[in-house]
Amino acid sequence: MKIGIVCYPTFGGSGVVATELGKALAQKGHEIHFITYRQPVRLDIFLANVFYHEVTIKDYSLFDYAPYELNLVSKMVSVVKKEKLDLLHVHYAIPHASAAYTTRQILASEGIYIPFITTLHGTDITLLGKDPSFLPAITFSINQSDAVTAVSESLKRETYEYFKITKEIQVIPNFIDVNLYSHASEDCQKNNYAPNGEKLLTHISNFRKVKRIEDVIKVFESVQKQVPAKLLMVGDGPERESAEALVEQLGIRDKVLFLGKITSPERILCISDLFLLPSETESFGLAALEAMAAGVPVISSNTGGIPEVNIHGVTGMLSNVGDVYDMAKNCFIVLKDEAKMAAMKTNARLQAEKFKIDYILPMYEDLYKTVLDRKLANELIS
Repeated sequence: MKIGIVCYPTFGGSGVVATELGKALAQKGHEIHFITYRQPVRLDIFLANVFYHEVTIKDYSLFDYAPYELNLVSKMVSVVKKEKLDLLHVHYAIPHASAAYTTRQILASEGIYIPFITTLHGTDITLLGKDPSFLPAITFSINQSDAVTAVSESLKRETYEYFKITKEIQVIPNFIDVNLYSHASEDCQKNNYAPNGEKLLTHISNFRKVKRIEDVIKVFESVQKQVPAKLLMVGDGPERESAEALVEQLGIRDKVLFLGKITSPERILCISDLFLLPSETESFGLAALEAMAAGVPVISSNTGGIPEVNIHGVTGMLSNVGDVYDMAKNCFIVLKDEAKMAAMKTNARLQAEKFKIDYILPMYEDLYKTVLDRKLANELIS
């Protein structure tokens, strides 16, 4: 199959999943065309069967804001025609689903039918979807999709709750390449960060408000009073400055390291003892799954799709959103009981195995085939 993938090329979960999916499809012989405004951070364009098409955005004085969606549509139309794509798979509803619908309509006027699949990842539904100014466009675009997927049962329920969706939504969970996460890696140099045997707590995110970055700091501040520990903060975003200020205020600057964005989280996770994810909402919790693949127990909130991944008392511990005291208590429970920690590390890895890309990839391939078979049937009828 020749598949066009449209996604945000950033460190966010939707872009990472879309990129890893495309790479896995290419390894199975499918021809994959990424269409976005910048090369995705996890994409190696030298892979066989992988192609990248940049959406160029020109700055015209006529516009206060560049019309990215129009540029995207034009590029999608061009790539579909030039590369003779079979279908489009767009990740994140805004603006990719509406752009795919417009692309389909333009091509239909030229006698070309290109089906598109929309994958819902989270904040396109749980955050932007609640904004009345986006509601009609999101609802229409989802309902016009040839197929719709969501990354968790929780997100599927929320989508039906917030929107008048007439389409069936199929749950295809996020996935992971467990082979990337190995404690045997020579890159796992824990002494670089914990020279005196400190426990390492880690948080990885885009540092947006929904991630509750200050809760991460407050949980760690309680933990380090009783357990020699350091905190690794990986990522960047709008909440980083306030987080650094809080660290200074609490007097723990020497124990907290802000490492910025990294493209290989497995190199940090393989030296971590606990992973902190106190988010306000998570439709899946890909960062938690990555930590579990590295055998790291997860201390998290119990919101959204996280409980579908992190099993309380088995792979980690769950608390109510904002309950910093309970999260800190859960950290103590795990860190002070070596047997419990060892069991959770093993269980975390076993749970992550259930989300291996080898299991998830066929779900997407079957969906693609179903959509294309439907397209062929309609062509035969007409």
